[in-house]
Amino acid sequence: MKMKQIVKIMTDLLMTILLLFLMAYSLLGEALHEWIGVAMFVLFILHHILNRRWCRNLFRGHYTPLRIYQTAMVLFVFLCMIGSMASGVLLSRYVFRMDIRNFSAVFRTVHMLCAYWGFLFLSLHLGLHWNGMVGMARKLTKKSSKAYKWTFRLMAALIAAYGAYAFIKRDFGNYMLLRYHFVFFDFEEPLVLFWLDYVAIMGLFVYVGHYISVLFTGKYGKRKNQ
Repeated sequence: MKMKQIVKIMTDLLMTILLLFLMAYSLLGEALHEWIGVAMFVLFILHHILNRRWCRNLFRGHYTPLRIYQTAMVLFVFLCMIGSMASGVLLSRYVFRMDIRNFSAVFRTVHMLCAYWGFLFLSLHLGLHWNGMVGMARKLTKKSSKAYKWTFRLMAALIAAYGAYAFIKRDFGNYMLLRYHFVFFDFEEPLVLFWLDYVAIMGLFVYVGHYISVLFTGKYGKRKNQ
């Protein structure tokens, strides 16, 4: 594997981990949340530098249903990241020390919306690369039997099922729809349990994103062959 590809994988992996840390907001404290946000911003810039070829080809070639879906996910993730970072800077009390109180309620609303919708869109985006992740796992474990394949699928389905439960349990949808204007945390809950639930929610949307891409690929493939 080439060094550039390794850097790409490590960058995306670190962004995913930091996203999970950012969702824990009050459980980690505001100061740490802001510094993790800065690290996320740096990785976000690096991610786009490493994928600049994809950006250059954005207006070239034919747009299949799958490519339209992929481009839409990238655009939504980009908008949510920019909104989250801009509002985060304006709310900053420790790193940038802006803390603009006159519009803090508006900025907090934007920040929360971008955080939760961004989490969803990023997870759906990761689902597009599911086959690549599975392929890497096969190479690392050197296993490709049917039993291994179906075991992997069963594990993914179980994680997605628990993710649906965690989605409801954590009021994820209510935050996305602004039914609550503040995120409620249980400070007596072990942090690891919070993260496990959010990993499962991410797994749910990765699972959904993967099968949406399969649906688009299948439809396009059938039309192409007719």
